[in-house]
Amino acid sequence: MLYQDVNARTISKWIKEDGWKWGVPVDSSVCHDARNGIWDVFLTPVKTVPHSWFPQSLEGVRILGLASGGGQQIPVFSALGAICTVLDYNDDQLEAERMVAKREGYDVDIVKADMSKPLPFEDESFDMIFNPPSLCYIEKVEPLFLECSRVLKRNGVMMTALESDVNYISDPEDEGRIVHSLPFSPLENPELYKEKDGFQFSHSFSEQIGGLIRAGFTLTDVYEDTNGYGLLHELNIPSFMAVRTVKK
Repeated sequence: MLYQDVNARTISKWIKEDGWKWGVPVDSSVCHDARNGIWDVFLTPVKTVPHSWFPQSLEGVRILGLASGGGQQIPVFSALGAICTVLDYNDDQLEAERMVAKREGYDVDIVKADMSKPLPFEDESFDMIFNPPSLCYIEKVEPLFLECSRVLKRNGVMMTALESDVNYISDPEDEGRIVHSLPFSPLENPELYKEKDGFQFSHSFSEQIGGLIRAGFTLTDVYEDTNGYGLLHELNIPSFMAVRTVKK
């Protein structure tokens, strides 16, 4: 079985058994508020994305929610007038998108696809890509960034959540203990694989930020964030970086 299939099954388990943060769809009040100009979205676990990262109006803006299923960001963007596509590899996340869209009465293009493979879209299809935490579930990030550049229009914006290596060097049961070397890859070292976590991969900032730059993106803004739980969060140690980039 492909590691991507293992991860899809693992995420379904998190959603059904653990109430996974990224798998809880928004309620109708969030969509109602967004239609009245009151809204926020999360790119990383704790902090909301600055409104200055978005155009003044999202009316007619074509947005790709990349690995963004779950009925969280796309309903807000749709309520603000954007034309949205969501791509995810997990059936439960996509079903949440269908449920919210039917409940709120808007259209969304729902695509089941593996983002570690070429994206199933024409060149320059989107004005914006919104990518919450998900890069840890694919082995290589640079091919994805090249694909994002391909499907994004010139001067299009990509917002993505980059994860720090700090989440992979420490013991998840005792985050004060450094127990792993880098890079963290269960494919290279099967002893790192734990069924409850699926296959997760560390990516250096050289891979992530460097990969975005090499794919033709210019970094325009950034902020750091924590996991939202655990010792690292309590000590305010950043484990995520949200970046706004523009395709030149």
